[in-house]
Amino acid sequence: MDIEKIENKKITESESFTQSDSNVKQVVDFALEAGRILLKNGGEIFRVEETITRICQHFGVEHVDIFTLSHGIFVSAENEKGDVYTRVKHIPLSGAHLGIVAEVNELSRQIAEGKVTIAEAKEYLAKIDHTPPSRARAQVLGAGMGAACFGFLMGATLSESFVTFFIGCFVYLWVLLAKRCHLSKIIINIVGGIFITLCAIVTRQIFPSVLLRLDGMIIGAIMPLIPGMAFTNAIRDIADSDFLSGTVRMMDALMVFVYIAVGVGIVLITYNNITGGFIL
Repeated sequence: MDIEKIENKKITESESFTQSDSNVKQVVDFALEAGRILLKNGGEIFRVEETITRICQHFGVEHVDIFTLSHGIFVSAENEKGDVYTRVKHIPLSGAHLGIVAEVNELSRQIAEGKVTIAEAKEYLAKIDHTPPSRARAQVLGAGMGAACFGFLMGATLSESFVTFFIGCFVYLWVLLAKRCHLSKIIINIVGGIFITLCAIVTRQIFPSVLLRLDGMIIGAIMPLIPGMAFTNAIRDIADSDFLSGTVRMMDALMVFVYIAVGVGIVLITYNNITGGFIL
């Protein structure tokens, strides 16, 4: 009888340890997925780490270490036996979707308040991850409005801002088409800079009676290509002492600036040589 009790006790302990291991893995995998979605869609480093920590602690995983980079997350958790479970997730640098970031933040708050179970949270997180982007029409119109407004704020006249609206729409059509074809960021921005400058030059040639300055049209039209959020997040990360992630994001944003400048410069230099240095 004593032997049977000992064996039953060992089986019970083994099942509890297995269940504990499974629970730790389940929680860490879910928290890592939430962090991946945040980082992919433009979330800051501190936001990603704080979200993962809160989710793990709420579901009973107290011993968790997180190391987040601009393009990767390392999570290590320890169970009751002292066994360590580690996951690494690579997240390529991509665009931002603040709506998804806000949804994941709201889900994190609901989890911290105990309003949802982990099964419900997983289901909700999957729906958030499959949130469709804004319609192409809305993105194109938004790019045009942004280009026109920024151009006007930076000194463009009303007529130049009007032209900039259409150039911004056309250049963002190119961006959407290039992304669908999975073209390199270098090609997208260099060709975008070339396209913007050509459109500005052609417009001025078509309407010579209207005073249209190249700089007034080009400055506003390049705004849809500028990675403003990535640049802002880079400064935020550096301010939070995440120097490695901040530097990577900063370099990525600065290189986009260089690509755009190369595209604009190629056309301006060519046009300058053709017209004998007469550029307005």
